[in-house]
Amino acid sequence: MALATRPVKGTAPGKRPSPARSLWDSTIGKKTVMAVSGLIMLGYLVAHMLGNLKIFFGSDEFNGYAHWLRTIGEPLMHYEWTLWVIRVVLVAAVVLHAVSAYQLSRRDIKARPTKYVHRRKRASYATRTMRWGGIILALFIVWHILDLTTGTVHADGFEHGRPYQNVIDTFSTWYGNVIYIVAVTAVGLHVRHGFWSAAQTLGVGNARRERLLKTGANTLALVLTLGFVSVPVAVMTGVVS
Repeated sequence: MALATRPVKGTAPGKRPSPARSLWDSTIGKKTVMAVSGLIMLGYLVAHMLGNLKIFFGSDEFNGYAHWLRTIGEPLMHYEWTLWVIRVVLVAAVVLHAVSAYQLSRRDIKARPTKYVHRRKRASYATRTMRWGGIILALFIVWHILDLTTGTVHADGFEHGRPYQNVIDTFSTWYGNVIYIVAVTAVGLHVRHGFWSAAQTLGVGNARRERLLKTGANTLALVLTLGFVSVPVAVMTGVVS
């Protein structure tokens, strides 16, 4: 006697879900989405950090870099088109990453509705703070856009076309520095654990590769944190002004 199968939520009874839907509904599928979207965001973070470091070469260099971002792909692409494509991809990656993380968390809670008698200690501080670290990063992204892209919450008069001066203005305030440094520290912790988790999801290989990936995750997190923090510190100390 054949057992009746339970249809996937959102799928008509008797109709098999598409491969894409089946992958998304599976735990490994959600972890894969998290890994790929995380790597997309990581690539952006590395490029963004390198671009930020141009501020040490003066206003002309930094403002020229900001202008170049809006002209990538010309004349094939119109002004800012490529930048908007990048923004759309990043937003999609952030949304998919957040939704996957939330759904996996809920699935984990449902799988063990009763608490452990002895609470298990997580492997590291970064692991313990992944959830609230993600929330901090989401809030920071909103603030960062309102501060240096739209100028809505900018401390002084925001000037379009003068990103160098806008950055100086932001990091001339104590709260601008606190928000930024706390956020990039959370970025470092998130990258340290997230990079390793993504590697495990996508298939690491042998123990030697595991050690190399752990070292790479730690190094990458440290470089990103120091690279981002160096800008507000340089403004605070007068190295950049």
